[in-house]
Amino acid sequence: MVVFRTRKSNRSKPADIIASAHVVEQILDRVLPDWRTGVPASGNQRINRWYQHREAAQRADAALQRDAEIRERLGDAAPRLRAASLHSWVWSAAQALWRDGYFREAVTAAARKANRETQNKVGRRDVTETALFQSIFSKDEPKPGQPRLRLMTDDGSDTFRSVQRGGAAFAEGCCAGIRNPNSHEDGLPELPQHEALEQLAAFSVLARWVDTATLAT
Repeated sequence: MVVFRTRKSNRSKPADIIASAHVVEQILDRVLPDWRTGVPASGNQRINRWYQHREAAQRADAALQRDAEIRERLGDAAPRLRAASLHSWVWSAAQALWRDGYFREAVTAAARKANRETQNKVGRRDVTETALFQSIFSKDEPKPGQPRLRLMTDDGSDTFRSVQRGGAAFAEGCCAGIRNPNSHEDGLPELPQHEALEQLAAFSVLARWVDTATLAT
């Protein structure tokens, strides 16, 4: 008697699959950041809990092998921004929310992380966000309890003054134009993924400036 089965089964032992899944998920997060929400899961997890992983892995494999070719043939060979390449302060704070599709909350979490790390670097808890960045990027000499961050060597040039002024203005724009609306306005629609990535990139620039700046006390 021959029995035909349509149900798919796993070849490896459950323990081996679980161990491999940890690595596979990290690869998928880099290649397909929205795979957890964008790739359908099996309606019945008891049939095969790895259905979503299998399909996501197939998509990721195709993306890795054919992405460059497809973009070249379609005339879209422009460089692409990857969330995982953003500054670690930003992506480490955003990635968990991002994977679940909460893009606006992910940006807010990244903004808060950038602010906390800036406070840590300059050793201040008395000011935050716009007031903090205006103080640390000030062209004035540091004072007791008011250190500065120098984005370049203070050589007294117009370039130095321009860079410091730009740092303060850019930080204020990030806080006032991105962080505040995302955090304080109720009922806002979810951000499209590409817009959220652009906002993360803005905070990545700010985080990198702070991280690489010279502390003047």
